[in-house]
Order: sequence, then structure tokens, then C-alpha cells
Amino acid sequence: MISSNQNLKIKLARALTGRPKERRKAEAFLAEGVRLVEEAFAASWPFRFVLYSDELSERGKKLVEKLEAKKIDVEKVESSLLQSLSETETSQGILAILNDFRFPIPESPKFILIPDSIRDPGNLGTLLRTADAAGVQAGLIPPETTDVLAPKVVRAGMGAHFRLPIHSVTWDEIKSRVQGMKIFLADMEGPSCWETDFRQPLALIVGGEAEGASEQARKLANASVNIPMAGKTESLNAAVAGSVLMFEVMRQRLNG
Repeated sequence: MISSNQNLKIKLARALTGRPKERRKAEAFLAEGVRLVEEAFAASWPFRFVLYSDELSERGKKLVEKLEAKKIDVEKVESSLLQSLSETETSQGILAILNDFRFPIPESPKFILIPDSIRDPGNLGTLLRTADAAGVQAGLIPPETTDVLAPKVVRAGMGAHFRLPIHSVTWDEIKSRVQGMKIFLADMEGPSCWETDFRQPLALIVGGEAEGASEQARKLANASVNIPMAGKTESLNAAVAGSVLMFEVMRQRLNG
């Protein structure tokens, strides 16, 4: 059982909860909680190791047995030590250190999400979770957006990281990837989403919470779209707005 703060696995786990450069240096990230570890396991994601404590539920214990059966490095840790690594008030008793692996982007995608200048980890994770549910085929993460592998983003994504191609890229790379697509910018001045045809191959840019879309995003977009609102609210949360638009794209495509 691991009981020391100086243990190398503990040191790595702690480093991965911190700044993006630590995750880039280690080429790894952290996923906490039974469901996220289950999702990573179901996706055959490459594991470095798994840490667990006595707080583990029966469901968690069965998961540990499956991990051990696949020869994944699993080690027990003192409860207080594992809790010190957790970003939740009460740890579920398990976390995994995973390799920074990305699914390839499809050759000719029909639906791409570009969350631009999204700084709030919860909003970014929610956008990715919705993207997975709404049939988005890839998420392209610009430099101005928060680190997609930050623990809070992974937690809010609820497993989207293990199903959806999500790539942190430059604007030049984004421009190359969306060649030939209609590029919609979510914007209050655009035409109504209810009257816009989303059945063609498209990329959807959702701007940040405070300042909206960046200059690079506005230059890239060749169309805009807004969400009509009946009330007096000036704007929607970025994650909510992006979710409404992504599901409108899905609705139109399902209805032909």
C-alpha cells in the first residue's frame, strides 16, 4: 500500500492536477471516479496506472478486478493520501493516470465543433459531452481555450474524451481541417438557427463566456447563427448555447 507523499506515482498524479505544461511534459492526464475509469477501460484507452483506496464502492471493486485481469498496474493507497489528490469534496476512491492518446479525425467529417476562447473548464467539458451526444465527429481546440485535459474538463466531459476525437491545434491547422465546410459562428447578430440549413458539412464555432469569439474565429467563419430568445436575457451560457445549436444540427439531419 502506498502511504508516502514522496511516492513517484503520487508525485505524478499531483503534477497532473496542476498546470497544462505538466500534462504535456508527462504526456498523460488524470481521470477521477468510477464512471470515468470505466469509460476509459471500455474504450481500451492506454493506462499508466490506477490508484484506489478503501472508500471504493462495490462497483468500483469489480472495476479493479477487471483492470487487474487485464494486467493494468493497480495499487492501493491510503485514503487520506488519495483524497489529497482529489478535486471533489469526497473522493470516490479511485483515479487513473492515462496516456495522452487521441482518436484520429475522420477523413471527411460532416460536423466539427470549435470551442473558441472557452476558459471555464465546466463549460468546455459540457460542450464536449454534448458534442458526443449530438453526433459531432471531432472537437478542434484552439490555443485560447482552456486545456482540454485538465481534470475538471475531463470530469465535466463525462467520458466524451474516450469516444470523441479531440485535438488541441493551431488556427492554421483548424483552417486546413475545415476546408470546404460551412463554418458557422454562434453570434447574436446572425440569422435564426431555426431558419438555417445545417444539413451540409459544417463546423460550429462557439465563442467564450466573457468576450465572445476571437478575431481568428471571426476571420475563419463564413456564416453566423443565433438562438432567438423570448425573454429579456441578453445571452446564454456558452455551454448552453452550444448545446442548443448542436442538437438543432442533429434534429435537422435526423429529419432529413
